[in-house]
Amino acid sequence: MRNNIYVGLVHYPVYNKNSDVVATSVTNFDIHDISRTCRTYDIKKYFIITPVDAQKELTSRIIGFWTEGDGIEFNKNRNEAFENTELEDSVQSSVETIEKLEGRKPKIITTSARIFSNSVDYDVLGKEMIEDEAPYLILFGTGWGLTDEIMDLSYKILKPIRGKTKYNHLCVRSAVSIILDRLLGEN
Repeated sequence: MRNNIYVGLVHYPVYNKNSDVVATSVTNFDIHDISRTCRTYDIKKYFIITPVDAQKELTSRIIGFWTEGDGIEFNKNRNEAFENTELEDSVQSSVETIEKLEGRKPKIITTSARIFSNSVDYDVLGKEMIEDEAPYLILFGTGWGLTDEIMDLSYKILKPIRGKTKYNHLCVRSAVSIILDRLLGEN
């Protein structure tokens, strides 16, 4: 497995259902479940991206419980899942952290429920990621998706996950699991 793939869950800037740029709330489920998924697929760092101080404080407390507090003895697997989970203020600060760790900027991959001119299939990007030595940062949006400003940072955009119906509104933690398996799973 590659050891320089990163995941970012963006809480700002994202859209709400009225296409306003907002900051969404960090959820306990996303902290736990995405940390576990990232650990399963050997993601180097899972960044929870929010500039909101109250959200950072709450998230730090939850992560701290499992990495420094009583949670260590309560559930050692959860402790291991949180070892690579970190808070960042912005997408830019996430990129800077990766650049410090890797010595170069990551290729940014974004996700969307829409198709773009640079949308790519999972098998094509998965093969590239395995063969390429560059670091990659896969960004997932909350709310109603990543803003155009963030989408414009993309090296490539993954094609949407589609079921067999017109309904297309997966929770982000499910999307992360499906996408990481499609890109990095054993098949």
